[in-house]
Amino acid sequence: MLTFLKVLFALLCLFMTYVVITTSIQSNLIDEWPKLAQIPWMSATIKDFYANTIVIFAWIAYKEQKIVSRLVWLVLIVGLGSIAVTLYVLIQLFKLKPGDAPERVLLRARA
Repeated sequence: MLTFLKVLFALLCLFMTYVVITTSIQSNLIDEWPKLAQIPWMSATIKDFYANTIVIFAWIAYKEQKIVSRLVWLVLIVGLGSIAVTLYVLIQLFKLKPGDAPERVLLRARA
């Protein structure tokens, strides 16, 4: 199960990196922004993104004990979205010790 999760999150991270890079080569977000802001679904998608960002950041703030680490991950998530989130989960998966259940990823590190 742990190997499956590592592969899954690595593939998601690579896929989203590919999507972001190829999209930014094809289209400049700054140039497109005025048009995008007029599309109701784009507005809803942006609000959805930030709602998810708050939920995911709350989990990361629970897991990370240092304020600097929390702030770095907040900036990365806001700037990179799912690329940063999948990277965070991958890091957590690789921190597991042999015999740890994958559910340990959701919890704070042992004291």
